[in-house]
Amino acid sequence: MTFTAADLRAVPADDGPVSPRADRPRRRSFTAQYKLDILAEYDALTEPGAKGALLRREGLYSSHLVEWRRARDAGALAGLDRQPRVGKRTPEQIENDRLRARAERAERELAKTRAALEVVGKAHALLEMLSESADTEPRSKK
Repeated sequence: MTFTAADLRAVPADDGPVSPRADRPRRRSFTAQYKLDILAEYDALTEPGAKGALLRREGLYSSHLVEWRRARDAGALAGLDRQPRVGKRTPEQIENDRLRARAERAERELAKTRAALEVVGKAHALLEMLSESADTEPRSKK
């Protein structure tokens, strides 16, 4: 399809500020009580077409009911309520975590350095002992 100059003039140039997420649908969440109520109502229906009408009225899919029924039967429906989200960490918490990690790295490096110094100290003591014993023993003539 091609546009003519007249077609382009007919289209408004700007609709105003619209956020990029304004037209996106929001994910729905259901409480555990709602899920139990819908399952009970769905299971009580016996008339032909009534179950489909319930799903259409509530805007649900049969897969919702399958998942909810499995959760109910497993005893996990109480845990399906929306859990409170953990808030973002504050800049102070981020800085504390960074500094804590830095301190832990420094402690590990310090432990390595101490171990190395201990080894060097023992090697030095051993070399001193060997040097002293070599100085006191007469050398054999060949």
